[in-house]
Amino acid sequence: MDTGLNTPSRLYGYVRSPDQGATHVATHPVLIVGGGLVGLTMAIDLVSKGVKVVVLEKSNTLSEGSRSICQAKRTLEIWDRLGVGDIMVERGVEWREGKVFNHDSLLYSFDLLPEGGHKMPAFVNLQQYWVEEYLVERLLALGGEVRWRNEVVSVDQSDENVTVNIDTPDGRYQLDCEWLIACDGARSGVRRQLGLSFDGRVFKDKFLITDVKMKGDFPNERWFWFEPKFHSGQTALLHRQADDIWRIDLQLGWEADSEEEKKPENVKRRIRAMLGDDVQFDIEWISVYVFQCRTLNDYVHGRVIFAGDAAHQVSPFGARGGNAGVQDADNLGWKLKLVLDGVAPRSLLDTYSKERVFAAQENILHSTRATDFITPKSRTSRVLRDQTLSLAAKYPFAQSLVNSGRLSVPANLTVSELSTGDEAVFDCAIQPGSPAQDAPLNVNGQGGWFLNELKDEFTAVAYEPNGLNLPPRIDVDGISVAVKTIGQGRTLCEGDGALRGRYDLTPGATYLFRPDQHVAARWRGWPGERLEQSVRRAAGRLS
Repeated sequence: MDTGLNTPSRLYGYVRSPDQGATHVATHPVLIVGGGLVGLTMAIDLVSKGVKVVVLEKSNTLSEGSRSICQAKRTLEIWDRLGVGDIMVERGVEWREGKVFNHDSLLYSFDLLPEGGHKMPAFVNLQQYWVEEYLVERLLALGGEVRWRNEVVSVDQSDENVTVNIDTPDGRYQLDCEWLIACDGARSGVRRQLGLSFDGRVFKDKFLITDVKMKGDFPNERWFWFEPKFHSGQTALLHRQADDIWRIDLQLGWEADSEEEKKPENVKRRIRAMLGDDVQFDIEWISVYVFQCRTLNDYVHGRVIFAGDAAHQVSPFGARGGNAGVQDADNLGWKLKLVLDGVAPRSLLDTYSKERVFAAQENILHSTRATDFITPKSRTSRVLRDQTLSLAAKYPFAQSLVNSGRLSVPANLTVSELSTGDEAVFDCAIQPGSPAQDAPLNVNGQGGWFLNELKDEFTAVAYEPNGLNLPPRIDVDGISVAVKTIGQGRTLCEGDGALRGRYDLTPGATYLFRPDQHVAARWRGWPGERLEQSVRRAAGRLS
């Protein structure tokens, strides 16, 4: 349902690989199907860990149209760990504030990151084709491989490996791998090959999504309208992107003719009603979407693992699709690495499915509530929504009931079996299973950031550990754990006190972080052997 008009598109050449002429079927540790945002992030994560990866992409170009534009803070932090965070922020449009309107009146404003002391902004708007280009460049710089115009047409697996057949311009060839990761999107061919289906809802409504190039004086904010005069009876959304491209989403209704609505002359008529006759603009991309909130019940099927839209789908309101997919990759990479290295059991991968299905269900809940509020399904629900909007204009309590899309936040994996429960009380929002929060640090006399000190490994961080002479590393059954101390005169020095407050740090307090920067355990003093036990638990080595 997409119409690319003037969308930038970079073509990548097909190159015949040595595997195609080999006398025996080549075997790779990991194959990734799909060279989009999630597949590329997954590949970079694994290659940076020393895992040989081949990405198989059936097309020879990047995404058409802006698609997933709102890159959330946690996604930016993950990309920062992978070496591409700064360029995403530099290229994109930063924002943290939004406005919600009813008709043409402002209901309220919101700030998604009112506190300081974070390296990454609340959100950056950057078109998916730019994101993917930077990811491709980073992957190739690390020595990774993308095979363009390599379409996986069949998947067969045993307990030992996965075999795929691949179509190319030079004909078909075969590859074996230990693990196959399906990141091939909402219409996943791998999912179809395995006969898997989604659970969830398809919403009976349609939305016109358009990229418009123009010089606009709107601020770098998210603007959402309920029933504006320029689009009577429906909703509208406006975002600024890089290169003077603006994303405009317009609700159409279930009975709308998608092909008619996508015609440029009809799109221009709707955009002119919104912007006025004096604003000059060009249409870059047009698409009509039917929103879905669905997920697989299990993301691990033998040696085939699903991530991103191949595993789950949500409506765009709230920016939960692409961001959730990047967090899938963040959760899976370190677990697969430990399994490949033989230092963690294969069952550790089951926790990827459990944790990310939990996150998907949370995203689906929020997306479903947002879509139900935006598009009421009955006269009663519409009356309730309109009354809520009316109250929100006068009473702050009602503003929390207005739902134009709860914006993406990372899942708190508080039910994770990999976490060690607290032995003491901590007075902060962070807890075992939570993603780490950033804060300023002084590192070797220079300004730095806490998350940058949590490398791609298990890390124990002790705050002013009472003169203990802690080693820089501890080995736990082949798993290397970095040990870092924070305090005056020690390895790291705290910056402005934000770290102490965000983690409720007192002298001796110690946090254990997983390689994906989620908290695995914490203690009020240095834990000694309990640290090793928590590492084993976090690596899936304790029941």
